[in-house]
Amino acid sequence: MDTILSALNESQLEAVKKIDDPVLILAGAGSGKTKTITSRLAYLVGAVGIDPANTLTLTFTNKAANEMRERALSLLRSANLKVIYPPLLCTFHKFGLLFLKFYINRLDRKNNFIVIDSDDKKRILKSFEVDIPVSVVSNEISHYKNSFLTPELAKEQAEGKQYEIIASLYERYEAYLLQNNLVDFDDLLTLTYKILDSDEELCEATSQRYQYIMVDEYQDTNDLQYKLLKKLCFAHANICVVGDDDQSIYGWRGANIKNILEFPQMFNNTTIIKLEHNYRSTEEILRAANDLIEHNRSRLGKVLKSTKGSGKAVQFMESPDENQEASAVSMRVKKLIDSGVNPKEIAILYRINALSRSLEEGLNRMRIPFKMVGGVKFYERAEIKDLISYLRIIINPHDDFSLLRIINRPRRGLGKTTLDKIASLAHDAKLSMYDFMCQNTELIKEITSKKSYEKLTEFLENMKNIANINSSYDLIDEIERAFGIRAYYKELPDSIERTLNIDEFFGLFRDYIKQNPEATIDVFLNEIALQSEQDQIDGDSINIMSVHASKGLEFEHLFVIGMEEGFFPLIGESNDMEEERRLGYVAITRAKKELTLSCSLSRFYKGRRTELTKSRFLNEAGICGGGLILEKSSEFKKGDLVKHKIFGIGRVTEVTKIRKECKLRINFGGSKRDILSTFVEKI
Repeated sequence: MDTILSALNESQLEAVKKIDDPVLILAGAGSGKTKTITSRLAYLVGAVGIDPANTLTLTFTNKAANEMRERALSLLRSANLKVIYPPLLCTFHKFGLLFLKFYINRLDRKNNFIVIDSDDKKRILKSFEVDIPVSVVSNEISHYKNSFLTPELAKEQAEGKQYEIIASLYERYEAYLLQNNLVDFDDLLTLTYKILDSDEELCEATSQRYQYIMVDEYQDTNDLQYKLLKKLCFAHANICVVGDDDQSIYGWRGANIKNILEFPQMFNNTTIIKLEHNYRSTEEILRAANDLIEHNRSRLGKVLKSTKGSGKAVQFMESPDENQEASAVSMRVKKLIDSGVNPKEIAILYRINALSRSLEEGLNRMRIPFKMVGGVKFYERAEIKDLISYLRIIINPHDDFSLLRIINRPRRGLGKTTLDKIASLAHDAKLSMYDFMCQNTELIKEITSKKSYEKLTEFLENMKNIANINSSYDLIDEIERAFGIRAYYKELPDSIERTLNIDEFFGLFRDYIKQNPEATIDVFLNEIALQSEQDQIDGDSINIMSVHASKGLEFEHLFVIGMEEGFFPLIGESNDMEEERRLGYVAITRAKKELTLSCSLSRFYKGRRTELTKSRFLNEAGICGGGLILEKSSEFKKGDLVKHKIFGIGRVTEVTKIRKECKLRINFGGSKRDILSTFVEKI
């Protein structure tokens, strides 16, 4: 064990040896988090003598679990320590599965249940044949389950017709699962918690079994996972969580940053250990990351220190528009590859997927092979394929392939059986589906419902009208007006990304027609078919991906494009500026050796070319002047302690913005007063 421990720095060693009571390890980017966790597990088993069966280490992916298990066992083998059976190291959901196999009978259910995945779940919901998009229903049911809402409660609390329908579908879905002895992914945790919560004796026995608990990526846990951990700590307080509040970027899918920020309040006598030595990036890169994240108010606070020393200054690049940005980045990438840099060590990141379109085309023009990590290429995205299919059937209504793709997008209530029947009848009549439907309206009326027939008739009428439009430039607006594709995708869970992609395509179409006024739609479609084709490019690939997809990765040479207000940070009602800033921090800390931040002075925004301002993050990171400036730690929030020169010390109970000023409602020992923020200072 001495060899294992000697490889750790002072903070890592403290984290490994602190085994009793709650421990919060704040592990900065590139600080050797996995090394610390695996060393701690090896120390518990190999030095302290804890039975591996009494340990439980929880992660978020099977890949991480397998890697950490192998590394921990490798450490034990290197110390000549034999382990008869490995410690339990798995995902939250795998733990739930193992638990339910033993105890689901407590809910009067059989333990030979089958776990269904998200696709199975959607197929079940689709079989109920409703007009609400299946993904919307699926997400809402997940929300109900994670909030412990039964179908009965969901129906009681439903506000509006749509939510009443979803609650009813939830009831049918749950009945289906019970009847067929199925559990979905949400059930793996909700049912586990339900059993532990209802049986104190079992809860204590389970807690006694797992006397030492570790959790990786704790900043990504949700409310249910926190509640489950509290149950597992029922008989003891030996929980060690590892995470980085500055890398909490999944609030949109339920992660609750309060779990890590308020861990010391949730688990008494917590020891906080900060891993601040960064083994990945140069001083210049870390300076930008530290300066940026310092502007966040909701953080526990740490400063990354480079062990790599000084390197190249962070580069800033400014381009007139997205096409020239793509060309400039591609040229720099080609120069790196020509100089001998391994393409795998180069990556380009963007905040929103819509930005990949111009980038993909720029790389294709330079014949630079690229791999899209964790995403779908622009022209392969469902919403873009839908738009292309609409354009195809407008220039050729006899294109059955394209017609079948979009005839139910937006939904027109036509089931697969009905569409198969129409296709078969059209084939027998030697007509395209479009011609057959136009020529046999009475027959179509017989084989469809009244509502579907009305929507189908409207669809065919719109097709005829749009085909007669003379102006290609206005065509895309007429398609949207008639068919509401953007409105359809706006109702889906990932609506922001999808609508931005649609806007990007609208803008691309308009710009092409503007630049080529004589071009026909089929020429445009052929152009983009060629631009999206990459089969002719061979060799090692660079990586392009969203910032979300880059988490956990690192690259020698990194480019971040789209550093403009409205794109990075993304601005909207549902966007949290502090989470956007954490995304910026994650992006910067992926770079090991060289970092380039790029912005464009104009882009297509909501389908129109728009002038943009530089991202505030450029200013906050100390790179250059940005669009908006937030003073470091100058904001006030509810709960802050403040001091006034006359009224003394008080606590902020309410914050109101008045132009550029803040008015604070402050409780001074029972006396509440409204004071402008410039007249108080924080304690």
